[in-house]
Amino acid sequence: MSPNMKKLKYIISAIFIVLAVVLKVVIYSKEKQELVNLRQSAEQGNADAQSNLGDLYFSGKRVSANKAEAAKWYLKAAEQGDARAQLNLGYLYSSGEGIPKDEAEGEKWYRKSAENGNADAQKSIGIIYYKGMGVPKDDTEAVKWFSKAAEQGDAEGQRFLATMYYLGSGVSVDYVAAYMWCNLALAQGDEDAKIGIGEISAEMTEEQIAEAEKLSREWLAKHSEKNE
Repeated sequence: MSPNMKKLKYIISAIFIVLAVVLKVVIYSKEKQELVNLRQSAEQGNADAQSNLGDLYFSGKRVSANKAEAAKWYLKAAEQGDARAQLNLGYLYSSGEGIPKDEAEGEKWYRKSAENGNADAQKSIGIIYYKGMGVPKDDTEAVKWFSKAAEQGDAEGQRFLATMYYLGSGVSVDYVAAYMWCNLALAQGDEDAKIGIGEISAEMTEEQIAEAEKLSREWLAKHSEKNE
């Protein structure tokens, strides 16, 4: 390679290095300004901004992870009715991350989120009642909330509801309903539903399985129409 070509190669490499540094600075400056804007909006009372700022402190993205600070911002948003913030605050109270563990307070915020239609919260409060975490164990109440999550298409909620029908917990034993809900969860890729389908189908006749699969197709068709 000639001296001139080597020189040109070094110049091009240097240019790329400089451009990479400049790009990093630009991205950093942009993210820093976005964070400033987000914090300002949160401090002005915007619930979405408060919830999003809580997410950053929870995950440690763009700020140092601080679960207590996350709880602070989730609380502000939750008190304004933000369902996702209520869900996350319920989790922090239930787990005791960043704030003193308080299962009753966790249940309160999970319930508020669930009543606002959050499927994850509905599923979570179902688990709370099924296991009796901070509340008296109540299988009927668990079925109620699993049903709400399942009807929204939450795969885990569908599998949990299938389990309740299979075991007869909080509801009469119904293998057809159990198979239907487990089959719907499986259709969404829920791996644990594979085991459930095998256990449930072992208790069923071919006619019952056919009926359950028919109900699954009808449920999918009905909810596909709603989403169009």
